[in-house]
Amino acid sequence: MVDYTEGSGKQYHTGVGPEDIGKYVILPGDPKRCKKIAEHFENAKLVADVREYTTYTGYLEGVKVSVTSTGIGGPSAAIAIDELAKCGAHTFIRVGTCGGMQEDVMGGDIVIATGAVRMEGTSREFAPIEYPAVANLDCVNALVDAARSLKVRHHTGVVQCKDSFFGQHEPEIMPVSYELENKWQAWLRMGCLASEMESAALFIAGQFLRVRVGSCFLVVANQERAKKGLENKQAHDTELAIKVGVEALRSLIIREKHLNHN
Repeated sequence: MVDYTEGSGKQYHTGVGPEDIGKYVILPGDPKRCKKIAEHFENAKLVADVREYTTYTGYLEGVKVSVTSTGIGGPSAAIAIDELAKCGAHTFIRVGTCGGMQEDVMGGDIVIATGAVRMEGTSREFAPIEYPAVANLDCVNALVDAARSLKVRHHTGVVQCKDSFFGQHEPEIMPVSYELENKWQAWLRMGCLASEMESAALFIAGQFLRVRVGSCFLVVANQERAKKGLENKQAHDTELAIKVGVEALRSLIIREKHLNHN
């Protein structure tokens, strides 16, 4: 592959090198969320800010950790995890937002993904569609334990990933409404918890790269509850999801430090 960085030693899109990041990384979508997450680290510093990729690096439990934004959607998320893995990162926790799908998944809840429906395009350029997009079990267990310890109302299961935000919210106006609406009903009948845009690409890319990936999300609202005239409160403060993600990363670090000492 051509070295578009012309020997700088930094990754072309994210602007980071091996010395800039930790082996454990939190991945929000929004670059503006990175500073908020970095406040949970010790001695965090901004190390790169290129395109949609903002990176801060600090410490948790004495171990170097980072937060890098991925932007919206699978293509930019896959670029981020690929470049970060090339720099030595091996564990990733996505902290994002989602829309609830089942009636009991309400605004303000946390969803922890065990797997993702691959109704997006990025993962298809990694693996055939038959290959499942599955979260790493260590990451899932750490996220569940974190949510329980923080006494956060949470749900664990499969989420749906797509490329078109408005195709989800206004499928009836789309030329392919027949496909969007029919498949949405299938996901609902299969018990899909929520809809978002990055996890399928991250899980598949992570499997290819042999790194660990987990995801947790703040539920912003639930369009299915709205359709049925049920209470549909909205939540926009991501702090709870951030705390769950940070504490999950902390527990993985503590566990692995202990294992390495034995």
